[in-house]
This record gives sequence, structure tokens and C-alpha cells, in this order.
Amino acid sequence: MKIAIVGTGYVGLVTGACFAEMGLEVVCVDIDKNKIDNLKEGIMPIYEPGIKELVDKNVYEGRLSFSISLDEILDDVSVVFSAVGTPPDEDGSADLKYVLDVARTVGKNMKDYVLLVTKSTVPVGTAPKVKNAIQEELNKRGVNIEFDVASNPEFLKEGAAIKDFMSPDRVVVGVESERARQLMERLYKPFTLNGFPIIFMDVSSAEMTKYAANAMLATRISFMNEIAALCEKAGANVDEVRKGIGSDKRIGSSFLYSGAGYGGSCFPKDVKALIQTGKEKGLEMNVVQAVEDVNEKQKEVVYHKLKNAFNGDLKGKTIAVWGLSFKPDTDDMREAPSIVVIEKLLADGAIVNVFDPVAMVEAKHKLKNRVTYCDNIYFTVKDADAIALMTEWKQFRLPHWSQIKLTMKGNIVVDGRNIYDAAELKEEGFKCISIGKNN
Repeated sequence: MKIAIVGTGYVGLVTGACFAEMGLEVVCVDIDKNKIDNLKEGIMPIYEPGIKELVDKNVYEGRLSFSISLDEILDDVSVVFSAVGTPPDEDGSADLKYVLDVARTVGKNMKDYVLLVTKSTVPVGTAPKVKNAIQEELNKRGVNIEFDVASNPEFLKEGAAIKDFMSPDRVVVGVESERARQLMERLYKPFTLNGFPIIFMDVSSAEMTKYAANAMLATRISFMNEIAALCEKAGANVDEVRKGIGSDKRIGSSFLYSGAGYGGSCFPKDVKALIQTGKEKGLEMNVVQAVEDVNEKQKEVVYHKLKNAFNGDLKGKTIAVWGLSFKPDTDDMREAPSIVVIEKLLADGAIVNVFDPVAMVEAKHKLKNRVTYCDNIYFTVKDADAIALMTEWKQFRLPHWSQIKLTMKGNIVVDGRNIYDAAELKEEGFKCISIGKNN
């Protein structure tokens, strides 16, 4: 069976490589010729653990290939996955331009039945627009060719995307016909053999499931960040509170960690889009709006803790920022809290030294030459007045504090991810300021 994946970004490339690994013949398509040329040379457009090895293996074994033209390969495939971007518009709604471009290309060039599967995150009600775009092109051609549209939202975590695809909690599929259902069952059969469930539903429900899932996870994060703020005022310890409520089976412990706020390409965009969808339907999404408001405020928490540590005056202070990506194991800095903190530090006249294990190239695009880029965390702390931990990379967990103490000017550590023991750092001569703890 041969399929096409349109879009070679994070979702598209992982999806294509994983399906190829399961024995399917896959063509990944992208209009960006430079990206396709690089992929043919083994140069990945994203950082994701294991993706290069998986792509190289399946290219070598002949199951995975790349193209810049969907119309040229459409005759050879019966299933097309649309994994193109849906960037937010100014009002927070998802821009469906690229999704509809794929649909029109299919309508203009299909000669036989095609199942177009939307993998991109799209708002409820997108499927009819996709169907109309295909049908309009068929009408222009004066032909009557059967086709189906399905929804198959992704639930991949950056940094663990391959594992998530190969061992999913569930596969959600929205279909409108038995033919589409059978095709999707066939595609995902290798996964069901391992006991992973496929949940079939109508297309609108599948589209909503993606947004609802991300909004729920974002809600748990914002909830714990509000609890953390109250813990600081009340003299409680948010880590102990998390253990106490997380042991309740009705709640569980996942996504109950307080910190500097969530970022990335999914949660911020999807929460905003869900709020906008509610407005379009005449419904105020009060809980989801609160999640968004709390998170925007939380992104400034590390900055405010630094400012308080220096009695409101950061001018001329040197701050070492550890971690720039929105989470470990990715170079993604979209909506990263580190950007908010750094921008505010610079506005206050601080000097900022930064290091991230993989996001330095991306950081240079976003921050330009306004900060000092260092080769490791030890270079960032030379003559620094304070450290701000923004991303909980594993290599930051056990630094040589005695070595750091020798080169730092100050002794302030603002732990934006609550990975350090304040008592241990105190013994090393540092003052550790955590989130949600009275230290």
C-alpha cells in the first residue's frame, strides 16, 4: 500500500517515517524544494530524537521517498495525509489556507478514488470546507470521482514523537463512510496488533477531540501554577501538594507540575483556537480563557522573581539563562517562556548570557545579537549575578555548583522548573528561588 504525506514538518515527517517503518510505501511531499533537497541528502528540518536514523533507514530500504509535487504522485496513492501548518491568525483562529490548498490540489488532479485524511490540527467544521474545495475542483473539470475526507488528529509529544506514534495511547479517527473506515483500519492494523485501540467517531468529534485534549492538559498546568502562587503566599510547598492530589486516581499525577508556563506549537495555539471557535459559535469559553490568561501571566514569573531578588533594579545585572526551548528534547522555541523572560530582562537593561543544548540556532533567529551565546552553562555564569533555569534539560540537573560558585559574581538561582533542592544549594552557598515554595 502506498500513501502520501503532505507537509514535512514535525507531524508530517514523523508520520511518514513511522508508517514506512511499518512496511508501507510512503512519499512525503512539500512545496519547499530546499527542504526536500535536504531530506534527500539526509538533513532533517526538525530536531527530534531518533528521527534521522528512522528516516535514513527507510529511505535506504526503499519505503520512504520525497517529492515537491503532489499532483505527480497522486495517481499512485489512494490515501493522502494532510499535515501542513495551521498557523494562528491575529484573532487566534487557525489559518486553513494550506489545508485547503492541499484539498484543491487533490481535486484538480485525482483520477480515481482518494481518501484525504486531515492530520493537521484544525477547528471543528473544517471537513466540510475540505470536501467543498475538492468538489469545486471536480466540478470545474466536469468529472464525477468518488472521494472521502477523514480526520486523524495527532497526539505527539515533541521529544517523544516516535515512541508516541509507535505506541499510542489511542488512535482517533473520524470517518463518514465504511470505505474510509476500512482503509484507516488497514493502515493502523500493525498498531492494533500490539493492543493499541483505534477509536472511530464522526469527523466533527475527531476534530474537537484534539483541541479538547490539549486544552485539558493546558488546564492542569495553569491550575497548578495558580496553586503554586497560592502556596507561596500561604507558606505551603507545591511539590507536596502535587503528591497529595496526584495520588488520587481520579486526578493522577501527569501535567501537575508548576513552572514557568507552557509554550510550544500546540498548547498555546490550540487553546487560542478553541476560544475563538467558541466565540464564532456564540459561546464564551470561560475556563479555557482563564487557562490562557494564567499561562500568559506565568511566563513572567521568573522575570519577576529575578527583579524582586535585586530590589527592582536589574540594570547592568548579568543573568545566565539556562535553556531556551519550550521543553527538553526539542529545538522548538515557539511561545517559549524563555523569550518572554529574556525580552523583559533586556528591556530593564540586564546583560543576558544564554545556553541551550539544541536550540541555539533557533535562538539566534529570534534573539539576534542582543544576548551572548555561550558554549555551555559554565560559560554563561562567568561574572553573572544570577541564574535563571528555563528548560529542565537533563544535563542541567546536577551541575558542578562548586565550579559555578568560583566564577559567578552573585549567588541567586531562580529555578523556573523546580528541579533543584533549595537546601542543597544553600549548602553550596546559593540562594535558590523556586516556584510554589516558601524559600
